[in-house]
Amino acid sequence: MKEKWSLFAQNKWAQALLFTLFVIVTSAALYFSQKSVIAFLLLLSSLLILHYMKLKKLTKWVVAGGLLFILIPFASSGGPAFQSYMDVATMVGIYISMALGLNIVVGMAGLLDLGFVAFFAVGAYSYSIFATKQASNFMPFGTFPLGGESFWAFLIIGGIVAAIAGVLIGIPVLRVKGDYLAIVTLGFGEIIRILFNNADRPVNITGGAMGIASVTPPKIFGVELIFPNQFYFVTLVILLFTLFAVIRLEHSKLGRSWKAVRENEIAAQAMGIPLVKTKLMAFALGASFSGMMGVVFAAKQAFIDPTSFTLMESFTILVMVVLGGMGSVPGVILGAAVVTILNLQVLTELTNWINQLNFNGTISIPAALSPSKMQKFIFGAILVAFALYRPKGLIPAKNKVFDEEKLKEATTQKGQIRTD
Repeated sequence: MKEKWSLFAQNKWAQALLFTLFVIVTSAALYFSQKSVIAFLLLLSSLLILHYMKLKKLTKWVVAGGLLFILIPFASSGGPAFQSYMDVATMVGIYISMALGLNIVVGMAGLLDLGFVAFFAVGAYSYSIFATKQASNFMPFGTFPLGGESFWAFLIIGGIVAAIAGVLIGIPVLRVKGDYLAIVTLGFGEIIRILFNNADRPVNITGGAMGIASVTPPKIFGVELIFPNQFYFVTLVILLFTLFAVIRLEHSKLGRSWKAVRENEIAAQAMGIPLVKTKLMAFALGASFSGMMGVVFAAKQAFIDPTSFTLMESFTILVMVVLGGMGSVPGVILGAAVVTILNLQVLTELTNWINQLNFNGTISIPAALSPSKMQKFIFGAILVAFALYRPKGLIPAKNKVFDEEKLKEATTQKGQIRTD
């Protein structure tokens, strides 16, 4: 059996054929069914299967792009649950981007940040204030709300404002280490939320606990984006940009500096790595990705309030990073997708199904054990199981392996060129 499996693992054409059949079957099942969460999840799992296939990186990127931009939206459009599928997929993309940002801070630089959702809130409020009449309360000039075309500019503005917030928070925070760093970042996250919650007097800037409603939807080429399937493509483009940036940063000089600081700060400083600058860059870049997605979230929901940016959200994003594998980009993507889908779809559908059986009299469940009350318990139990059986994460981080002989040859050739 092992010999057959090893032969199959080496046969690229056999893998490609089986993968194609799997995608066709799951796509057809999703398209022709009125509503099938299982088919939708199986189609999404094709991206994970693609990751483990023995194909060239360029081929994987092209196939993944075809699945994300064409096949998944088309297969989901066959039934009335189309918008709900796209809503879940959009939220998965938003959380993946935030988890990738936090992975820079926690996974690569080794800085435990428990207030990361604050940057998400900064991005969301930066767009919501100016995309409603809220800005007219304190801006002496200009006409508000701004048009939907301003959304695209605020993607950049939200990222910059969140990066500045990351630097401002990072400057005092970096005086401490370890557990104290976690406590201080936790405190800063709560300060930001409370600030937004109370910034409705004496001048009403954020709407306070009532939040900000009727946020102007984005507009492109005169078309307003108001449906989840439209936001899906916006989120996907930003996610691809985030993914490209994070991968490039990981293998850059700055990325290697982050990893050196994570392993041993004293040794990193002895090698000439500026600790404060390196850590602040981690905070700023990680926060910028979260701020951009905050803008998307505000435009998608058309309403925000401080309850969307609680401490529990920060913990959830951290769970995504730890569950997937700290420092592992594929692992963080998988961890964020698993946690988001579990929370938004799988456990919700399971709860609704059990409630329906209980209502019909098929089963009898005591009120104290109702599925709605046990949903968080089930989610926690699943996370505990993952932690026990995959302590290093679903896809652990792997350092890039270099060929020593090739490095020696390259060094020798450089030496000869300099001598000549």
